[in-house]
Amino acid sequence: MSALTSRQNKLVQRWRALARDTKARKSEHAALLEGAHLVNAALSSGIPVRSLIVSQKGQEKPEHASAMRHYGKAPVLVSDSVFEFFSDTETPAGIAAEIEIPKTRVDLGASAGCIFLESVQDPANIGAILRSAAAFAIQDVVLGRGCADAWSPKALRAAMGAHFSMRIADDADLADAVGRFGGTLLCTAPREGTPIGQADLPARAGWIFGTEGRGVTKALAAKAELKVTIPMAGLAESLNVGAAAAICFYEHARRRKP
Repeated sequence: MSALTSRQNKLVQRWRALARDTKARKSEHAALLEGAHLVNAALSSGIPVRSLIVSQKGQEKPEHASAMRHYGKAPVLVSDSVFEFFSDTETPAGIAAEIEIPKTRVDLGASAGCIFLESVQDPANIGAILRSAAAFAIQDVVLGRGCADAWSPKALRAAMGAHFSMRIADDADLADAVGRFGGTLLCTAPREGTPIGQADLPARAGWIFGTEGRGVTKALAAKAELKVTIPMAGLAESLNVGAAAAICFYEHARRRKP
């Protein structure tokens, strides 16, 4: 099998754009994910994989063999330098996949539990929230306008495959979305909320989390029926939004264990 060696190749240019440009991902309804774990997670989920890509060194790695077998077709072989060209990591894994972004619809009226993200701008935080949500069986997430792209490589890496078990809606009008949610809306507050250990957490929870700096805006927080606070003994003013979300999801799930 001959390898692609030109950075000017149309496929190579496409993958570089998907790795770096939100507009390209949205227009192509595609994303690029890298690494054996994510590639295998995508293949196992049944999500459409448009291309499996391996580098010359990557094809020799034993941990990539299962993905190549699962794919069932010949992967696209590229030179190591070409793989480095479109990879967005400092140490490229040598295996990647172009996937089709699912056209999912979140049925807010029937959702058993949902996350609403307002202006969360760090894709790593979005990925961490998705990973925690999947761990506690939350399937729906709605990203408002101004959030980072949930399908960026950084978000995909942080989520560790959570994307493939969730329904994700983005670029949403959050005021409208929370109004259509069929359960109880909650948001976190640094100090003035009910301590989460004492709060009466509903079965159908819609968690609202805000931007890393200022939190949830007053207008959106006003729509929450319950504000919860995570008590802290240290000097920090607040928790990272990803850490706060994980604590909320854990406490909610703990209450419902048989």
